[in-house]
Amino acid sequence: MLEKMGKAARTASWQLAQLNTKQKNTALEQIADLLEQESAVILAANQQDMAQAKQSGMSEALQDRLLLTEARLKNIADDVRKVCQLADPVGQVLDGSELDSGLSLQRRRVPLGVIGVIYEARPNVTVDVASLCLKTGNAVILRGGKETHNTNLAVVNVIQQALKNSGLPADAVQAINNPDRELVTQLLKLDRYVDMLIPRGGAGLHKLCREQSTIPVITGGIGVCHTFVDESIDFDKALSVITNAKVQRPSACNSLETLLVHENIAADFLPRLSEKMAQQKVTLHASEKAMPFLEKGAAKVVPVKAEELVDEWLSLDLNVEIVSGIDEAIDHIRQYGTAHSDAILTESISLADDFVKRVDSAAVYVNASTRFTDGGQFGLGAEVAVSTQKLHSRGPMGLDALTTYKWIGYGDFLSRP
Repeated sequence: MLEKMGKAARTASWQLAQLNTKQKNTALEQIADLLEQESAVILAANQQDMAQAKQSGMSEALQDRLLLTEARLKNIADDVRKVCQLADPVGQVLDGSELDSGLSLQRRRVPLGVIGVIYEARPNVTVDVASLCLKTGNAVILRGGKETHNTNLAVVNVIQQALKNSGLPADAVQAINNPDRELVTQLLKLDRYVDMLIPRGGAGLHKLCREQSTIPVITGGIGVCHTFVDESIDFDKALSVITNAKVQRPSACNSLETLLVHENIAADFLPRLSEKMAQQKVTLHASEKAMPFLEKGAAKVVPVKAEELVDEWLSLDLNVEIVSGIDEAIDHIRQYGTAHSDAILTESISLADDFVKRVDSAAVYVNASTRFTDGGQFGLGAEVAVSTQKLHSRGPMGLDALTTYKWIGYGDFLSRP
């Protein structure tokens, strides 16, 4: 089955690579319109998945990722339209030179070819990935989790119909609908047809892909994000940023998971933090040092466990630790972080610069929420993933991350472009 899908995707990718920007945007607009027109079908399918998720005991965080509403589906369609407005990187000349031999060289952006994406309870990823791949002339093979089976089937059917309506091959966007995990293993070996693999899921999935894939893998999306509160910060400003980072959408990979507070302000700041988090129904997981100060506030406070420092909560839970200063804060981030998004809240320019230089994460913030690590917030449009590795792409992966380049040489007897 996968061999057939791979061949079809490769053939479709050759056709997509020849399209101009107008043709690609026309297809994207057709997808956006059809998503809205077929919203009843998509939402009904999503309700089937939601019913099964509740019955199986899926966590509230994952249920939130899985849930589609009329408003969310409208936002997804609007995100596709935003991709239409983005500059098309394909064909862009990165640089060039004239050689002494008379050869004129160009380095030009081209599509990667075929992208494979494995993800879990996020139906929006289906549309985000498909739209970005189409904009960059790439075909894509999607493998969503079994919990999104009905939703993904409905969404991919809509996308394929939109492609047909636009005169493009439906095989440009395909989905593996069989939940058999063996098919994931087979996809990891499909290097004859798939040029890049992007896993979007937990640590287990990333480990599987790194160890077994014969296709280049872009890993990321696991966000054990930290914020260090320096002693110089204004408490009200700090609490505002912390609340946004933790509460706005706790199930997102860029939400705050661990707060590091300078020991010189802990006695005054942590009781206020506890009061603020109580209003937001956040449970605080406190270190032994932080516990007595947090208990003076109204929030629910429990002792933090070692394993909770290295994993995502993706819920209204927050680890709190007291540190002696920036050195200990950075040591903590290096030990427990995932190189996703980390922040410092400070009034000191020199301390902020020090933090930015020493924290080796895909996104580092000064006096801002980690929730900004997002393709839309960065002006990239919908994102394929947030890469936490360093090669090829890092941070939110937009259009440029789905291209490579080729060298083109023109001899001196041709009219050069």
